[in-house]
Amino acid sequence: MARETILIVDDEEDIIELIKYNLKNEGYDILTAFTGEQAIKIARQSLPDLIVLDLMLPGIDGLEVTKFLKNSAQTKDLPIVMLTAKGEESDIVTGLELGANDYISKPFSPKELLARIRAILRRRRKHALDDPPASIRQVGEMTIDRAKHVVTIQGEAVDLTLSEFELLSFLSDKKGWVFTRNQIMDAIHGENYAVTERSIDVIIVGLRKKLKSYASRIETVRGVGYRFKE
Repeated sequence: MARETILIVDDEEDIIELIKYNLKNEGYDILTAFTGEQAIKIARQSLPDLIVLDLMLPGIDGLEVTKFLKNSAQTKDLPIVMLTAKGEESDIVTGLELGANDYISKPFSPKELLARIRAILRRRRKHALDDPPASIRQVGEMTIDRAKHVVTIQGEAVDLTLSEFELLSFLSDKKGWVFTRNQIMDAIHGENYAVTERSIDVIIVGLRKKLKSYASRIETVRGVGYRFKE
């Protein structure tokens, strides 16, 4: 199998060298860019397997880079891991809604960044090989049957509302991925649905109560949204 290529985008050379050193040791090929303009040019020319993208860049910032790449047919499927400063919760939410796949806050552990990258690339490879999503998903002793709209735990049916079922199905289909409340609303109700973000929190509370021992699978990502733990 060909080695996977990762584009690292940051205006701090020390950060680039740190990430580059750790990723090269794991067998990845590395491309680098110091500005948003360079990142867009290299991404379009080389189509890397993943981009590690700092949000605070001179000129075109990371959010604009994400927006440009996700709006281009050529680059819209490239996975993006955002590098963010602590306290940039609003930027994280915006980046995820623009199509970024994950984020990690500075200062970060290279091992944690590597784990995030591996998980995203593993999901990407699996998605490329997969047939359309199976109608039945098994999570331990919990079964989610999309065709029948039924969830069972240890063989016993769980009485879920339609919104609770759709939310659980959506998150479990994308294990490990972080989704904002707006993304979840669009997925389970469709765009422009007249509902507030807070209603997603209400659905989550009700769903967790009904899932009992599996409630911890639905993880709150503070200031951002939710994900289904792998």
